[in-house]
Amino acid sequence: MKTFIPGLSGLLLATTALTAPQVAFAQATPPAEVATPTEVDEIVVLGANIPEPMRETSEVATFLSVEDLKRQGDDTAAEALTRLTGVSLVGGRFVYVRGLGERYSSAQLNGSPLPSPEPLQRVVPLDLFPSNILAGATVQKTYSPNYSGEFGGGVIDLRTLTVPNEPFFTMSMSVGGNTETTFKEGITYYGAETDPFGYDDGTRDVPGPLKDAIATGLRVTNGNFTDDELTYIGSSFVNAPLNLIQHNNAIPGNFSADISGGQSFDLGWGTLGLIGVAGFDNGWRSRFGTQQDGFVAAGVISPVTNYTFRSTQNDVVINSLVGVGLDLGEHIFSWTTLYIHATSKEARIREGVDDLAGAEVRDDYTEWFERELISTQLTGEHDFDQLELDWRGAYAETSRNAPYEKSIRYRLVAGEYLHNASQEQNYTRFGEVEETVGSFGGDARYTFSLSDARDVVVSGGFAYSDTNRSATQREFRLLALNVSLPIEVQRQRVDYLLADYNIGPNGLVLRETTGADGAAAYDANLEVKAVYGQVDAEIIPLLRVAVGARYEDATQSVTPFSLFAGDPTPFAPAPRENQYWLPAATLTWNFYEDMQLRLGISQTIARPQFRELAPLSYVDPDTDRLFIGNPNLVDSKLLNLDARYEWYFDRDQYVTVGLFYKDIENPTEAIVNDIGGSVQTTYLNAPRAVLFGAEFDVKTYFELFPETPWFSSKRWLFSANYTYSKSELRVETGDVVYPLTIDGSSRPALDFVSDGQAMQGQSEHLANVQFGYADEEAGAQATLLFTYASDRISTRGRSGFPDLVQSPGMIVDFTYRRDFMAMDREFTFGFEARNLLEEDSEEFQELGGGRIENNSYELGRSFSISLSARF
Repeated sequence: MKTFIPGLSGLLLATTALTAPQVAFAQATPPAEVATPTEVDEIVVLGANIPEPMRETSEVATFLSVEDLKRQGDDTAAEALTRLTGVSLVGGRFVYVRGLGERYSSAQLNGSPLPSPEPLQRVVPLDLFPSNILAGATVQKTYSPNYSGEFGGGVIDLRTLTVPNEPFFTMSMSVGGNTETTFKEGITYYGAETDPFGYDDGTRDVPGPLKDAIATGLRVTNGNFTDDELTYIGSSFVNAPLNLIQHNNAIPGNFSADISGGQSFDLGWGTLGLIGVAGFDNGWRSRFGTQQDGFVAAGVISPVTNYTFRSTQNDVVINSLVGVGLDLGEHIFSWTTLYIHATSKEARIREGVDDLAGAEVRDDYTEWFERELISTQLTGEHDFDQLELDWRGAYAETSRNAPYEKSIRYRLVAGEYLHNASQEQNYTRFGEVEETVGSFGGDARYTFSLSDARDVVVSGGFAYSDTNRSATQREFRLLALNVSLPIEVQRQRVDYLLADYNIGPNGLVLRETTGADGAAAYDANLEVKAVYGQVDAEIIPLLRVAVGARYEDATQSVTPFSLFAGDPTPFAPAPRENQYWLPAATLTWNFYEDMQLRLGISQTIARPQFRELAPLSYVDPDTDRLFIGNPNLVDSKLLNLDARYEWYFDRDQYVTVGLFYKDIENPTEAIVNDIGGSVQTTYLNAPRAVLFGAEFDVKTYFELFPETPWFSSKRWLFSANYTYSKSELRVETGDVVYPLTIDGSSRPALDFVSDGQAMQGQSEHLANVQFGYADEEAGAQATLLFTYASDRISTRGRSGFPDLVQSPGMIVDFTYRRDFMAMDREFTFGFEARNLLEEDSEEFQELGGGRIENNSYELGRSFSISLSARF
């Protein structure tokens, strides 16, 4: 479709042309040989400075390019997206758009939906995607019917590398470290020989005797198995390699390597292209911090549980991408397969006063989380002049395997830590999440002319997706059920304490405690069928309107089930069947020079995530908090209003100012409950919420001291964006909510949420600034990057307590790249410095002048150098 952004001179020229016939006719005596004047209906002068993506879309959107990825030097898609207007990162993995949590945004890969390997989220964590596989990303903030109706903050569409026009082959390596971690003392455990590569060698497989016992369908406990059988099963658990935490005097540095290549072949009747990318990353992170829980007395909060903790985590990521493309001119076919394997191995120790235990205790944890994503996609693009047809089909699998998730507690008695396996317990967990998504869809666009300069595009399409998830978690404890352990056994090192000679009816007895805090397993499904239609037209010169609607028919189910014969069947809510008409309209007015005004209105939805619905307990390893779902949740409905002014005052330079407003019915919020002396996080639907704010974005290039030798060859960049957003829950007397209860009964909403409270995860202020230069003569580029996010609520406080607040603060980074020639090869040297101000990670509660640190730790500064070669 043609886009029209006329300059003032163009308008004057058009006016002159339209009046020319009348002027010619008014001449008293026309010359004998004068050609008949040609009437001109329209002359439209295009805005030369508007970038192509903004010409092609009628929506409010932000784009991340390959050049942005190179300049910023971010390692993952999650980190790179935080440089965009209104985008923030939570937990290092999940992207929030305009302050709305990940449940209000969706992520796609080349237009196809993705499954998630995370037990707590249905949305894929974007830290899984290394930046080396990306060709860019789009964050669309106004809804259009060609996207899924699950749209709140926005949709994030990641684009992978495509086949090249020219052959290339590159290799790169990077080494780095962190001031809190590298060459400093840390803790770890042995695990398996292949741990440094991110794969287990079988050490963490479920032991054969335990696997046979599970196959019986009986709970592994006395009454179902004999003493000898329980002893045999308990003794089969791997011991020292997975239990014993060791000190490491010097944690190694970080290392990564990437290789990529591509080639095109002229077949005469078409062009065949191939591309391949592979990467390996091994990084370490140590954390030293505080975890506290508080009590409110006389309006002041003070700590009653106070832990100091230390942890060391080794993250290994292996990725590969293979793409094949066939270009037949008017028909293009592409096949892309992506593989990502990410493993986190962590040892963690926390010690301090625990109010519930009434003693000083120490908890040791060893954990291994293995996440994997495999996605394959086939697409086609067909151009039949006025008619364009696109289709896509994809299948993706993700999994999260958490074998031998282990913990043991000790009590400080007379100056030494003891474990009596009764009051202080231990556990071994085996958890697994598997999710698949099969999807296909098609789009058709037909273009016809309203005039010589204005077109209408009528589009429509369909989409189908089927998401299936299976999650299980089994828990086992070695307990002193029949006798008290002798004091000399209680003080033994953990690998001696849990050794086979202490396991038996007169010592430690194996007991399965699976499902003690909720269901132990669930299956979930989300099937969505959708069709849409849209008309995008330049109804009059300079004014473009896109109007359409999407119809979605969805069935969502979460079915918890018991793993044991004879156990009561957990409550399973009926499948949720919903149909929605979701209208959307945007207006783009190209009113002057390179300026545009966009207005948008739409209705969208947000479905509860599987984990928010499933009554299965899960401990978050990042916070050591217990989570459990609520099957009483319902869909959230959103009304979205947007406006944005855009001025592209030069090539690749612009100023934009936007306003947005969202009215949300039944927003999902996390709350904290006291359950039997323990604290658990669950979810409920608040009655209503509103979110409104403004965005500002500017990017410009300029010369600085052009007459000075060092400055003369440099082109300077200044880029900044700022988002102000404010959210408020709307709660009135008489409103009810449906918290986690057996019978699904209602409670007064004001018992859980308050009118005027901010929504969870929403920062009122977000800002990014980039300042740097590019020197084409020297082949160098340097950028200083500032990222700021103000305080945000991470979790609701329990009744009478303040909310838990995260303080991301200001992160300052610096990146530098320089090209050079050596041995007749092109090389690039890179240097990165992260978190130069040493901002810490803080989560806290404040009330009445008191403050407790719920989960706060130091991040340190990170540095890395890299070298890449192009062959």
